[in-house]
Amino acid sequence: MASHPIRLRRFHLPNTAVQTDPFAPLLARRGAVVIDGALATELERRGADLRDPLWSARVLLEQPELIRAVHDDYFAAGADVAITATYQATFESLALRGLDVRAAAAVMTLAVQIAIDSRDAHWSRRATDAEAVRPLVAASVGPYGAYLADGSEYVGNYALDEDALVGWHRRRFSVLASSGADLLACETIPCGAESRALLRLLDEHPDVRAWITFTARDGGHIANGERFADVARECGSHSQVVAVGINCTAPQHVASLIREARSATDTAIIVYPNSGETYDATSGRWLPSDVCAPFAEEAARWLDAGATIVGGCCRTTPDDIRVVRALVDRRRRSERDSLAPQ
Repeated sequence: MASHPIRLRRFHLPNTAVQTDPFAPLLARRGAVVIDGALATELERRGADLRDPLWSARVLLEQPELIRAVHDDYFAAGADVAITATYQATFESLALRGLDVRAAAAVMTLAVQIAIDSRDAHWSRRATDAEAVRPLVAASVGPYGAYLADGSEYVGNYALDEDALVGWHRRRFSVLASSGADLLACETIPCGAESRALLRLLDEHPDVRAWITFTARDGGHIANGERFADVARECGSHSQVVAVGINCTAPQHVASLIREARSATDTAIIVYPNSGETYDATSGRWLPSDVCAPFAEEAARWLDAGATIVGGCCRTTPDDIRVVRALVDRRRRSERDSLAPQ
């Protein structure tokens, strides 16, 4: 893969987080929100080599234009929200590439700016559409396990306790909270200790809004075995959490998990599962699944179960987001037709 190094710059962008729910205008106009799909596996599909502890952040350093192209394609497919390429970008991992604190912070903010530029270009073409709502940019806050790069985010067996996780996350959290993103995407969280650490960091940034999504082992429990209803209740009770849910999880578990969350919180439910394929670590290949229905059919079940914010994670593509967009739009039109005077 050809390398195209970028010049790292310092950015100072205003914090655009607001006191209200950033999802509110989209939900009011569209009935449900469509977020984007996979970033890392989509980059691989386009030829990027992610065999690296930095994962998608490697592309951020070497081919930022490829990340911009993926954001562009998801917006073109109908996504209302872009998630930034900061999942694996941490001070610790970037230090291993020789970046000091200032340069690492600039890389994280660059990732947010790439997504903002893509969103703004898309919005400039849609702003005159009376039905359009300005899309959002969510800065990804990946879990501690993503830095470890050993699959810990799928089991939650961290050596760090809650206080230590607050300390580990604090510096990056602060950078992303002031990066210009509309909200934070605290995602792929495997355990309650880490979600509680992130809630404490939200308290340190009272103007910031976030969603928190967990990985799950089955239809009722997150990765480390805690009941999803319990962590959903805890996160949903925090005034700065605008959505709680599931990501990077097999689709067949999601409808049950949504019902668990609905029993525990009135906060919006967000889900963006994997495509349904299973990763075989031995062969290094994704294997097809005979368990899951086509992605649009699964998405319909999630909406029926009570999710209002839907997208995709690993192995989903702009084509998947396009069919979810069409599904949401059809449902909204049907709802409006049923309410129209006869």
